[in-house]
Amino acid sequence: MTIKKVVLLCALLLAAAFVLAACAGPAGSVGPAGPAGPVGPQGPAGTTPSAADLTCTQCHNNTNLISSKAEAWATSKHGSGELFLAEGTEDGCAGCHSGSGFLADLAGNLTPDKSVADANPTQQDCRTCHKIHTTFTKTDFALQTTASVTMYATNTTYDGGAGNLCANCHQARRLIATPAADGTIAVTARFGPHHGPQSDMILGTGGAGAVTGAPSPHYSTVKDTCITCHMGGAGPDASHSFAPNVATCVSCHPDATDFNMNGAQTELDAKIDTLKADLITAGLLDKTGAIVAGNYPEAQANALWNYLLVAVEDKSNGVHNMPYAEALIDASLAVFTK
Repeated sequence: MTIKKVVLLCALLLAAAFVLAACAGPAGSVGPAGPAGPVGPQGPAGTTPSAADLTCTQCHNNTNLISSKAEAWATSKHGSGELFLAEGTEDGCAGCHSGSGFLADLAGNLTPDKSVADANPTQQDCRTCHKIHTTFTKTDFALQTTASVTMYATNTTYDGGAGNLCANCHQARRLIATPAADGTIAVTARFGPHHGPQSDMILGTGGAGAVTGAPSPHYSTVKDTCITCHMGGAGPDASHSFAPNVATCVSCHPDATDFNMNGAQTELDAKIDTLKADLITAGLLDKTGAIVAGNYPEAQANALWNYLLVAVEDKSNGVHNMPYAEALIDASLAVFTK
């Protein structure tokens, strides 16, 4: 066959193929599946992660790491107090009376003039003081802040280590007012430094009159101040009832068997009882110990202020700063013995 005939035949075959393709019908249905292929090789054996590999178990484990703290906390004023419901929704109060308000206001140093009302107040719980669930490890127990605190009323600086966290709230809200032109000071039902002036007492500030105080040895010689005395330190065994323990005191006071060292508290309490009686006789307190509103001579108003600071608000029976507490009460007693 000649080349010319071969080429012609190929052309005819291609043409026929195109014609047949153009005439083809729609695709048919898919046929049945073929037989399964052979099983592949076995993969490597898997491993179950150990507890050490799960960071959550650093805290959520079968120890009493969390439960013991929660149970002790529940017995404290922070855990059982109800004032967060009454005051946590108030401007100027939420920063200390609400745990969530504390966190919201922390950047503003928690001063009353910057504290913003909390619509959904909470108690001061774990999250208030600790950085919970940020790393999902034990470092979550780091304190929210340990920065030094500029005291609101006195503008002094409290720098007591881990105890700085406490000082944000445990400080006075105000100082005694300046006397009016007639030499009197107005006393209202809310007269006084306000609840929780413990940091001021430790620094030797916040009292009325000419008494000059100095920082307590508990400020200058105790590491972490509040935390050491009220929690036994900042370690994993810290007590969250916040109740001071004499066992902590003996590291500095080896002969201590209670907080009434050398009878100092007994002495101070007797003076406070005398001052309270003087204030009742003078009409600044009623027989139940409640404040009687009115305008009083400066010296008497000072005496009432110091009584409230030491005996009612500080609540340490002089332990926070015994020399300053005694000086304030002695000066106030002198007002009624002249």
